[in-house]
Amino acid sequence: MDFSSPIVLSAIGLILARWAAEGWLDRLNERHVQKHSGKLPRGLAGVMDDATYARSVAYTLAKSRFGAVENLVDTVILLAALLSGALPWLFERGAHLLGGSAWSNAAYLVVVMLSLAAIRLPLDWIAQFRLEERFGFNKNTQRTWWLDRIKGAGLLIVLLLPVFALLLKLIDWAGAAWWIWGWASLLGIQFLMMVLAPVLILPLFNKFTPLDDGPLKDRLMALAERAKFDAREIQIMDGSRRSGHSNAFFTGFGKGRRIVLFDTLIEQLNGEELEAVLAHEIGHYKRRHIVKMLAFSAVSMLLGFWVLARLADYEPFAAAFGFEAANPTPSFLLFGLLSGSVEFWFSPLMNCLSRKHEYEADAYAKEIVGASRPLSDALRKLHEKNLGNLTPHPAYSGFHYSHPTLLEREAALAKA
Repeated sequence: MDFSSPIVLSAIGLILARWAAEGWLDRLNERHVQKHSGKLPRGLAGVMDDATYARSVAYTLAKSRFGAVENLVDTVILLAALLSGALPWLFERGAHLLGGSAWSNAAYLVVVMLSLAAIRLPLDWIAQFRLEERFGFNKNTQRTWWLDRIKGAGLLIVLLLPVFALLLKLIDWAGAAWWIWGWASLLGIQFLMMVLAPVLILPLFNKFTPLDDGPLKDRLMALAERAKFDAREIQIMDGSRRSGHSNAFFTGFGKGRRIVLFDTLIEQLNGEELEAVLAHEIGHYKRRHIVKMLAFSAVSMLLGFWVLARLADYEPFAAAFGFEAANPTPSFLLFGLLSGSVEFWFSPLMNCLSRKHEYEADAYAKEIVGASRPLSDALRKLHEKNLGNLTPHPAYSGFHYSHPTLLEREAALAKA
């Protein structure tokens, strides 16, 4: 490997620049949170009592400091993988033992992904059983946590192995236009998974049960009918098996749509507030946010495939990292490893679009419910129960928050 290569130096620069930026943002946010730690910001009186606010600040700072450790470890792992020569050595050994077929090359990509994920398992374990446990959010058991990891690894093999093999095979089948066919194939697979995941994958990790008949179900189904949102049923997900955090979403298409509420959400909110949260989720559908995000994702994916095709055709790219064989597989791997360091700098743009959608969904919820108070109350309760950061630094939230802050959402609701 030529460490003086402009390609290698550029990769190192990209990785270190992201690490430095993440660290700077973390420190900036920590100082901003500590600055407001004495008392609740003006406009947020009543969201939390003083003791809960102090725990919220402590949770935010603890996550930030642990995140700095994760950021450093991930950076070291990535640099070690790229610069140690381990990746080309493993590729050569795999080619020697299994040959150079699309399936063996796909297996190489999957093995590398699983290996890198396994290396950071201790960090994931500490985050769950030390950090989350310390603040009362961990409801997981060791058995469930490890079973989730095993199931996730099995799904990765089952799903990604044939996908990688298909993409590599398309290079032989479609020639120079392979990347267009690859993009179209992956887009089709993505849509297929959106249909199959609620039926085949999500039940592997969580239990889904229909919401019992009663006033809450009647209220929520009446809202769905009022909003002309066809939904087959409302399901409860046992999120409390793993965490004290809460959420709501819907899955499926057409009349097969299902509204899903975490059991923790039902425990934390009253009927009026749950109705507002559901109205917000329906707002995403009514304002066509899902379609817009899918279109954005499709365009981004097409651009990614175009860049990948250029890199796969440029032999010095893989050679700079020690790969000798004229094979596109190393370019696939290197693209995947380095793309995050590039995408990081575009995250504020993506978050800006996501926040716009959140504001629109909030406004829809206010319209369909008839008042802003239920949603505002729900948001305040969720921030309290989840120890949400009420005072993130604007630069930090720009890079890391896909949702507006509580103050921003309440101000927008007041104007809607």
